[in-house]
Amino acid sequence: MRPEEFIADRLGKYMIYILLEITLGALLLATGTQPGVLLLVLSATVLAAALMQTAEYLRIRARLKELSAVFDGLDQKVLFAEVAPPGGDLYERYLSDFLCRSGKAMIGKVSDAQAANREYREYIESWVHEIKAPITAARLISRQLDGEVRRKLAAELSQIEAHVERALYYARTENPERDFVIRRTDLSRLAAQALQAHRSLLIQCGVRVETDLAECEVRTDEKWTVFILGQLLQNAARYRSETPVVTISARPVGDRVQLTVSDNGIGIPAHELPRVCDRGFTGSNGRLRGGSTGMGLYLSKKISDFLELELAVSSKEGEGTSVALTFPACASVPAGNLTES
Repeated sequence: MRPEEFIADRLGKYMIYILLEITLGALLLATGTQPGVLLLVLSATVLAAALMQTAEYLRIRARLKELSAVFDGLDQKVLFAEVAPPGGDLYERYLSDFLCRSGKAMIGKVSDAQAANREYREYIESWVHEIKAPITAARLISRQLDGEVRRKLAAELSQIEAHVERALYYARTENPERDFVIRRTDLSRLAAQALQAHRSLLIQCGVRVETDLAECEVRTDEKWTVFILGQLLQNAARYRSETPVVTISARPVGDRVQLTVSDNGIGIPAHELPRVCDRGFTGSNGRLRGGSTGMGLYLSKKISDFLELELAVSSKEGEGTSVALTFPACASVPAGNLTES
């Protein structure tokens, strides 16, 4: 607390002091007090008030420094009211008691909310695993159908699996550190896994895939990275042109590696481009084509940030979209489990 802040906070009180001094001086003059005595009395009262205010300022400043040191040293700031040293006067002790009770109530509410959120995530993960059984059964049953119906049904089942997978990864992004392993891997292998997982969708949509993947080795989590690539492939298929082509390429950029997924689809309007990674943002294309959840790029960006990947989206309306994933240097990886493939 600065002196000017202390004074500004007490201007009203100081105005009352001045009025009292004027009133006291008038009373003393009215009773015939000598000017010298009057000046002495007024000076003494002003000096006493100034000393009292100075002592009050020093006391409050010392108290605030003490509380600030306690607050800054806490890892869990919400526990401040519990560990703060009690105040000296009665008012501050009452205030501390109120804050402690309020803090306990808040911690209880937060704990309940965290428990409910944890139970919900566990339920989602359990539901995802359970729903995979009937999806697999439906795939087996579809093999008994003729070719065209079978292909269409396989594509729809792939879409269901994609939505289910997105729900699972959304639940896991709250604590991704529990489910990732950094290992050395080749980008061509990751691209092949993503293409295989979305093969039915790409075939149904008539998407031609071109790859230009040199021997580019990176360190990343395979499962989470394949999920990101899958979201990009789904977007390319959903917002395709009449003759859709997707190109997956990789190139070194200094000591890093950049993987790019490009398409010749309908593109993204320039004014919507800054928002494409916002949660739930579907944009005009999503409303036009339908079926968009606005979660694919949001999850991709969130996972990329955790894996320390740079995700950049560039697009031109009517010409296509390009998403670049830049992997860190092999020696620079996020903290966590690190294994060799």
